[in-house]
Amino acid sequence: MSGHSKWATIKHKKGAADKARGKLFAKLARQIEVAARAGGGDPDMNPGLRSAVAKAKGAQMTNDAIDRAIKRGTGDAGGQSYEAITYEGYAPCGVALLIDVLTDNRNRTGAEIRNVFTKLGGSMAEPGSVSWQFSRRGVVLVDGKVPEDEVLLIALDNGADDCADDGGVWRLTCEPNQSLALAEILRDGGIEVISAESPMLSDNLVPVTTVEDARSVLRIIEALEDNDDVQDVHSNFDISDDILETATQ
Repeated sequence: MSGHSKWATIKHKKGAADKARGKLFAKLARQIEVAARAGGGDPDMNPGLRSAVAKAKGAQMTNDAIDRAIKRGTGDAGGQSYEAITYEGYAPCGVALLIDVLTDNRNRTGAEIRNVFTKLGGSMAEPGSVSWQFSRRGVVLVDGKVPEDEVLLIALDNGADDCADDGGVWRLTCEPNQSLALAEILRDGGIEVISAESPMLSDNLVPVTTVEDARSVLRIIEALEDNDDVQDVHSNFDISDDILETATQ
């Protein structure tokens, strides 16, 4: 079971506070801006932008805010230049972490990331020492109230290669470039889609077997995600549903 998808599911169930939602929108706008600068402002011609816009819409970001971010990216409304960096490290219990960042100040962000690891019992790692454990996959989370055979009937004919119960939701996996198309097909079939992303996943999972250890792992992930420059945190923890539920209460 992927740490990323289980943690994403828990966060979805808990809901987002207004402050957290505002922070999320700022991060999504930055992703849209960077994608538009790299490949142009037309989502139909820019897969990266199309993915960023779909993610923003899934988080209920307004069309006006999305359009403003695209214009900043294409130079029609100012905007900044951001650098993409991936930091690597370990949380407590040896859980591997990849931290995707978009920053306008590499030195500031690097110091902030290192400070989180130092304060919360983790450690930074050299480039390549963690990333080899991960590969990018498409992940679509679907409402668990929908019967499995109904989900499978559509999903397996449209790019999904696996369907698993992930804490009360169906987790579909596919090639990373197929997640958005699969989500749209499911929605067209009347199935509620919770999210469609292309995270970095690992088959080399690290078991976390106590509530105390789970809280230590989640604490460092939450602190990293709280940084304005951090876009995604990918992990390889394996925590049972019961422990994860208790640790996040």
